[in-house]
Amino acid sequence: MRVHHLNCGSFYPPLAGELVCHVLLCESDDGLVLVDSGLGVGDYADPKRRMGPSRRLLHPRMDDSLTALRQIEAMGHSAGDVSHIVVTHLDFDHIGGLSDFPAATVHTTSDEHAAAIRSPDFLDRRRYRPAQWAHGARWQLHTGRGDVWQHDLTGHEVLPGITLVPMPGHSRGHAAVAVEGDHGVLVHAGDAAFDASSYTLASPAGRPLDKITAVRAFEQVVGRDRAAIRRNHASLRWLSANEGITVFPAHDKRILDELTAWRLGPANG
Repeated sequence: MRVHHLNCGSFYPPLAGELVCHVLLCESDDGLVLVDSGLGVGDYADPKRRMGPSRRLLHPRMDDSLTALRQIEAMGHSAGDVSHIVVTHLDFDHIGGLSDFPAATVHTTSDEHAAAIRSPDFLDRRRYRPAQWAHGARWQLHTGRGDVWQHDLTGHEVLPGITLVPMPGHSRGHAAVAVEGDHGVLVHAGDAAFDASSYTLASPAGRPLDKITAVRAFEQVVGRDRAAIRRNHASLRWLSANEGITVFPAHDKRILDELTAWRLGPANG
């Protein structure tokens, strides 16, 4: 499976530098598959309704050339070529692009769908942006912890070689997404970690990673379960230590830049 690393949104919150929206585009036997979608065309057209108050803190770069749709079109594909979108969770910066691919099946956990849509509590109602799925997203829900995956984790194989791995904590139904390529496994950790140095001392290419204090503080503020977040960091640390597995968070630009440029090893997918 050929995998492309895309940045589908950039933010500039105070003291944190640039945060990216790391999205995977997978060329599979089932068509094009996105892992997360980042911001979409509609988010740039109507940021108040679709991004909400968070945009004032996060300071998004207003440039719809960053959307998955525009980048896929630049590769010679069309929106209809995207058959599936597997999402880590339903926060606005991860699913804004859903409406750009209305024919795609959207995979998420039942717990995340409940938190955002079916039975949100007070905090969830403030968190999610219903305008982003108002087009009538085609949901496929995955219930429970799934089957035994690897390294004491469980998951749902939503498509051949693509597994949704539940990691609640940041949100009630958050999950990582594992993609099996010819050169190893890519684990899109979503927001199970914000700062890659939370689970590893070095980047995939072996460069030392410094702690980003502001990003770690933000992670704690927006997370639903701090104990679960710590457990997720431990799971990611274990996965990252295994040869043939490349773990990356959604927002750490250092890792995206490296995987985008890296031409050898597991990052090629």
